[in-house]
Amino acid sequence: MAETYIPRLRTHYDDVVRAGLVETFNYKNPMEVPKLDKVVINMGVGEAVADSKKVKAALADLEKIAGQKGVITHARNSIAGFKVREGMALGVKVTLRKAQMYEFIDRLVNVALPRVRDFRGLNPKSFDGRGNFAMGIKEHIVFPEINYDQIDQVWGMDVIVCTTAKTDDEARALLKAFNFPFRQ
Repeated sequence: MAETYIPRLRTHYDDVVRAGLVETFNYKNPMEVPKLDKVVINMGVGEAVADSKKVKAALADLEKIAGQKGVITHARNSIAGFKVREGMALGVKVTLRKAQMYEFIDRLVNVALPRVRDFRGLNPKSFDGRGNFAMGIKEHIVFPEINYDQIDQVWGMDVIVCTTAKTDDEARALLKAFNFPFRQ
C-alpha cells in the first residue's frame, strides 16, 4: 500500500493549531475545534458576452492555479441591459477540499499574497458571521503557475475559505494560525 501524502499545513494544523485553539477557546469536545472545510475559487468573466473563447481561457488558467478541474458557470436569467442570455457561459469556479485545499492555501498565503501589488493585508471584517472568509484578488497573475507571457487577459478572482467555526472570532483565530496576513 502506497503512503498517502499529507500537506505541510495539515500537519501544522494537527500538531500546533488544534492545541492553540483548544487552549484559547476551552473546547470540551475535540470535534468542536474548528477546521478548514473547503475553498471555493470563482472567476467572473464578463467579457464572455462578446467572446465565448474567454471562458475557456479563464478555465484553463483556473485549473493551473487550483490543480484541479474547474466548472463553467452559466447565467440563470437573461439581462437585456448587459446582453446576457439565459444559459450563457459567464464564469468559472472550482471547489477544493482536503489535500488540494491545504496546498492551495499554502501557496496563497506564502507565495501569491506577497506578490500582490500594494498589498496592505487582508480585511479582518470580511467574515460572513458564520465563520467563512471571503477575499478578492484583482489579478490572477500573482500565482506562479501562470506564465505572464502566455496570457491574453488579466482576470480577478474571489477566494472563499469555508471553516467549521461557529463564530467569526474562532474562524479569525484559525486563519491567523495559518499565517493569513490580516490588517491591524
